[in-house]
Amino acid sequence: MRGAWCVGLLLAGSLNAQTIPPLPDSSGWGVHVLAFAYAPDRSLWVGTYGQGIFVLRKGARSWEQIRASADTAAHSISWDFVHAFGFGPRGQIWYGTVGNGWGLSTDGGKTWRNWGYSELGPEWQYVTQDGILTRDNVTYIATADGIKVTSNDGRSWQVITDSIGATTATDPILGRLPNQYVHNLDFIVGDLMQASLSGWMATSDDGGHTWTLYKHGPNVVRDDGEVPSPRYATAFQRARSQGIALGLCSDPNFVLLVHVIDNETRGTPWGILHGNPRDRCLALPDAPPAGTLTVSARGEPARHTWFRRPIDTLYQARIDQTYRFGSTMGGNFQPHQGVEFNNGDGTPVYAIGDGVVVHSGPAERGALTVAIKHDRRLIADGGELFLFSAYYHNSRLLRKVGERVKAGDVIALVGNTGRATNDHLHLELHASPFDSTGLIVDSTQRYPPYNVNPELWIEPLRGTGTVAGQVWDSAGQPVYHARIFGLIKRQTETPFSFIETYGPRNHQDPAYREHFAITDVGPGNFVLGVTINGKKVFRRVIVEAGKVTWVEFRP
Repeated sequence: MRGAWCVGLLLAGSLNAQTIPPLPDSSGWGVHVLAFAYAPDRSLWVGTYGQGIFVLRKGARSWEQIRASADTAAHSISWDFVHAFGFGPRGQIWYGTVGNGWGLSTDGGKTWRNWGYSELGPEWQYVTQDGILTRDNVTYIATADGIKVTSNDGRSWQVITDSIGATTATDPILGRLPNQYVHNLDFIVGDLMQASLSGWMATSDDGGHTWTLYKHGPNVVRDDGEVPSPRYATAFQRARSQGIALGLCSDPNFVLLVHVIDNETRGTPWGILHGNPRDRCLALPDAPPAGTLTVSARGEPARHTWFRRPIDTLYQARIDQTYRFGSTMGGNFQPHQGVEFNNGDGTPVYAIGDGVVVHSGPAERGALTVAIKHDRRLIADGGELFLFSAYYHNSRLLRKVGERVKAGDVIALVGNTGRATNDHLHLELHASPFDSTGLIVDSTQRYPPYNVNPELWIEPLRGTGTVAGQVWDSAGQPVYHARIFGLIKRQTETPFSFIETYGPRNHQDPAYREHFAITDVGPGNFVLGVTINGKKVFRRVIVEAGKVTWVEFRP
């Protein structure tokens, strides 16, 4: 990221003269703000990554926290990852989550009616950032599976989706979109505007019944780390109080992704920042100044050659931020065995390298899957390892077993078959000592024996690099599921908060023996921090484009 950009409206003047106290921080690493909005009664609502909702009532001096609870009698919110709010004309308060639907309160947030997995089924779980709109009595909730619409506070729903989504919808169809994977929703000059993850933009002047294709251009998440060009950014300007700013601190070592409530107050990955970010540097809590830390690591050549991306940069080619290889999304899911590429149904899936198709058909839970044994091998552990890639959840398979493919050949189309809550590609990479397809694709095996982190094998996006390393405790043992803070990544359709080290069910790359790896990191100088044996440990690293920065943490 090479400059200061702005997407959205940065409103002049303070929206609220009330002093905003710091957010309560139970983690010791700050509170990651995902949504930031004033309600009509001037209470301030903050959605966070993993810590639920914080509310500052008008005139209050301290925050009220609202969290999810397993006790259904508590009438709590459904999920602690909140990145959307909406406010209705009769005091309704809506929230949307990254992974478990949405909810409504009509009593100021004391109790909630939720629509999560148990109410909605596997679809509709991922609400678009700032994707809840209200107009008069109608509420629109934009998701990765289309738009849900209600005019009676959720007593009944209609849906706006694409032709494929219409085949599985259980509610009446209000309208049809070019693509159901909604990336942005807003009112522009009185019309409803929708943009999909793959770049389709459409407007509706009748509340979503009919749509006019506005533009189909470069996808809204560009591969060079910059925001879309101004002619596309114009379509995303917010007509509400919150916006998004992407900029640089006065110290170029720190890059900020912040949510703006006005020109003076911003929500950031580590809490609320007052003042212009160009005038101040945002650092990790308790971190020493960057200039006082020696550089622990900088970029070096990769230890094995790169594969290409399974999704072209014409589409959404970035790896999902929240559920990477080894991640548990803060302890809420099983350790992930691959990486996700969120894209609308029908998006082409490409072979990442030359090889032979060894599986083409259903796999776990019926997911339509292609697996390729690649021509290249990996020399490690004193022997030669076979390399396989596997592509899950497709809507259609385009290659048969025994066919030869080259890197860049289209082998399938993205879908959501099998165990999936939205349209996406799940990619796995395997380095196996055995030439056995059964060890790669097994419909009964949740934890394949030889899969490794694809983020160490896929070539970083243009102008970005990779960070990998290890975290050891005082006894010289790996620290499982440690959270490493301080890295900044440009947010796509899902937010990035921290790196998570692997658990015992995840496998290290034979060439690296890493405990974590993350790619597509913009070049820069970062201070990273992790807690080991109750103490914070910091490292300063330099990320370079096209290289791997290797860093180790020890007490």
